[in-house]
Amino acid sequence: MKLIIFTLLIVHNLSALVSISPVEIGKKAGLSFKIEAGFETKRGNTDKDNYQGSSRVTYDEAKEYVVWTEFSGEYGESNTVADTNKAFGHLRLIHSLGDNDNLRYEIFSQLESDEFRLINSRLLGGIGLRYRLLNSEERGKGFFGLSIFHEDIEYKEPNVNSKEENQRLNVYLSYSIKLEKSAAFSYVLYYQPKVDDFSDHIVTNDFEVKVKLYKALDLKLNVTYNIDNVPPEGVVKSDFTQRTTLVLSF
Repeated sequence: MKLIIFTLLIVHNLSALVSISPVEIGKKAGLSFKIEAGFETKRGNTDKDNYQGSSRVTYDEAKEYVVWTEFSGEYGESNTVADTNKAFGHLRLIHSLGDNDNLRYEIFSQLESDEFRLINSRLLGGIGLRYRLLNSEERGKGFFGLSIFHEDIEYKEPNVNSKEENQRLNVYLSYSIKLEKSAAFSYVLYYQPKVDDFSDHIVTNDFEVKVKLYKALDLKLNVTYNIDNVPPEGVVKSDFTQRTTLVLSF
C-alpha cells in the first residue's frame, strides 16, 4: 500500500518544489521535465514512513516567454498514524516587457492543501513584475519580485473560521550561484502581507544546495522555514522542514 501511495505521488503529479532556482527566458529552449523523489523509513523503536514526490514541466519559447507547471505531494506516518498529508500545484508565465532584458511580468496561479495545517484548499491567482538585480558567474544571479494576488482558503473543521478571502502583496528576493562545476546554492525569501492589514503576513525562507551526481541526476538538500503570523486556530505559527531528495532532469 505504501509503495502504491509513493508511486501515485510521482506518476499522478502530486510541499517541496522541484527547484527554487529562478527560471529565465532562454535558459533551455523547448520542452523540459524534472522529477524529484525522496522517502524515509524507520523500523524498531520508532516506526516512521515518509514519501515525497514532485514534478515540473517547462516550455521555454526562448525569446519572449517561459511557462511552467509543477506539482508536489508529501505523505507521512508515525506508528501507523498519519502526521503529514499535503499537496501543491503551481502554474506560472514569465513574459518579456519591452526591450528591457532585466524586467519581466509574471502571471501565476496556485492550489494547495495541508491536512495538518487545517487547510482543505488554498487557491490563489495573481500578477506582478520581476526585475533582475544580478547576472554574473562570479556574483551569481539575483531577482526582486513584486506582485499582488487574491486567495480563497477553505479550512478543515473544527476551525472556527471555515472560509477566508484575502488580497495579499507578494514581495520576494531570489538568489542563486554556482559553487563549483557540480554544485549550486539558491535562496528565496517571500513576504506576503494582507493588503489591508500588514500585521497579518506570511514569511517564507527557502534554502537549497544541489550537487550533480551523474549526468541528469542531482542530489538536493532543501531547508524551509515558514512563519504565518496569524495562522488558523489550533495551528502553530512556524514550520521548519529539512529534506534530501534525488532530482532527475530530462
